[in-house]
Amino acid sequence: MKQVKSDSQVYVHMTLSLDDGSIAESSRANGKPAIIELGTDAVSEAMEQHLVGMKEGDKKKFKLTAADAFGETDPNFIQFMDISQFPQDIELSDGAMIAFEQPNGSTMPGIVRSIEGHSVKVDFNHPLAGHSITFEIELLSIDSPPTTH
Repeated sequence: MKQVKSDSQVYVHMTLSLDDGSIAESSRANGKPAIIELGTDAVSEAMEQHLVGMKEGDKKKFKLTAADAFGETDPNFIQFMDISQFPQDIELSDGAMIAFEQPNGSTMPGIVRSIEGHSVKVDFNHPLAGHSITFEIELLSIDSPPTTH
């Protein structure tokens, strides 16, 4: 039976949980498996080590530290912006996620962390940065999309 190798592309159902047990993300919620390409820096080396050797149909649960999951919170990704830089039709509040257009046309999400007078603190770290994450993985297929039943 085929096993995951260091250059495999895998299709998985994945549930990510925080230390308090709350579910941060789940591919089952939208019914679409996640695609992970190993050997491309798409996921951390620690994550790849958990996936290599798995076979189709295998299930695995493991926990990664913040550094091995989505990274530690980087203070360089926290910026202060003047409130006048935001469109007036956007409701600014703590925790609001806003898509910022980049010079190349792509968008980057930022989370409003606080508003003090005219200064808005925006965090561009991944929303799960700084958290250790428990992953529950079900490996559906290796190197080709899963067949639907």
